[in-house]
Amino acid sequence: MDYQQVIEQMSPEVYQSLRRSVELGKWPDGRALTPEQRASAMQAIIAWGERHLPPEQRIGFIDKGSKADSSCDDPEPVPLNWRDTAQEPQQ
Repeated sequence: MDYQQVIEQMSPEVYQSLRRSVELGKWPDGRALTPEQRASAMQAIIAWGERHLPPEQRIGFIDKGSKADSSCDDPEPVPLNWRDTAQEPQQ
């Protein structure tokens, strides 16, 4: 069985277990993940998510939708007026 077949046949429960292990840095039995295990598990959960989850539920999803409130966006830019404080009269 190749890697793609393993990913296709992985159950949602195994996916959740791998994801939790990567998040915590340890297996469900408490043993620490090695860097190689962590990298392999991360690769597997990303690959599984690409095949089985909608984009907004995948690892690393960034919502690039519209702003909820655009009240701080001025329709027209206001120019800045710089003052030269060295030439202003002292009070």
